[in-house]
Amino acid sequence: MSTKVRVGAVQSEPVWLNLEGGVDKTIALIKQSAKDGIQVLGFPEVWIPGYPWGIWTTSVIENVPMIHEYMNNSLIKDSPQMRRIQEAVKEAGMFVVLGYSERDGASLYMAQSFISPEGEIVHHRRKIKPTHVERTLWGDGQADSLKCVVDSPFGRIGGLNCWEHLQPLLRYYEYSQRVQIHVASWPAEFGMPDPEKQSWLYHETGEASYRASQFMAIEGQTFVLVASQIMTEENLEKNNCVGNHVTKTPGGGFSMIFGPDGKALCEPVGVGEEAVLKADIDLRDIDYAKTFIDTVGHYARPDLLSLLVNPVAAKHVTDMK
Repeated sequence: MSTKVRVGAVQSEPVWLNLEGGVDKTIALIKQSAKDGIQVLGFPEVWIPGYPWGIWTTSVIENVPMIHEYMNNSLIKDSPQMRRIQEAVKEAGMFVVLGYSERDGASLYMAQSFISPEGEIVHHRRKIKPTHVERTLWGDGQADSLKCVVDSPFGRIGGLNCWEHLQPLLRYYEYSQRVQIHVASWPAEFGMPDPEKQSWLYHETGEASYRASQFMAIEGQTFVLVASQIMTEENLEKNNCVGNHVTKTPGGGFSMIFGPDGKALCEPVGVGEEAVLKADIDLRDIDYAKTFIDTVGHYARPDLLSLLVNPVAAKHVTDMK
């Protein structure tokens, strides 16, 4: 396996509430990234059918019609739409971590599918705890979602969704899985609004999410591909976001690629611009950082502090025999 890899992080606007349109745009981004020589590509959180920001800015009752459409346009893992994406990945010969709203029966989950260059879903996980109001729409991932790193021809690839990056035990468990390239999947996150018009918290901004992703690169000595969404003014109404002071458009993007010492490896793009950021990396550079700090190795004290993990997924129904 070569240690030199070209990686990419998506910053783009979803095709809101449109499953088929979202699949088409996903395939187009995969094809364009393949032309650019990208071998590992990361997509944002719930890229299909987009992150419904209106759940934060509008009341539950006002969101009923939007959420009804959202559920209908969420992606089923085993479906013709997913197989189209898998075929595109296979043709491109790359590794993709795809974030999407997964429909399983009558429930939704914030999912990431890890798709190999052969077009196979080699791992599938769900956000283990949706954040705050997200819990009104998406369910919890189970213990099988604690696994977040897989082998690939391009190194050991991991992924987490959004505020999973703020769960220190989950991050630590990923480090123990020897991640080398981490996909940080995020929704659109905006700047702080005028405090005279709207109270808000800094931790719910693009800048804070950028820094959280950068810290993971430093703490885990891993390359981090930050993938984020944007939103444009013409799509505010579709997301029930008209009239609030948080979702400033065009905006929401903060994508970046970080090295294992936290250094930015590419130029940023504007918060409202669409792009696939790319960087040429060498996995051997991880050793530079690991020499100083290995949080699951020489810089750990398991005799004093250790992590207890339950790896067995709970079941809704268990047959007694």
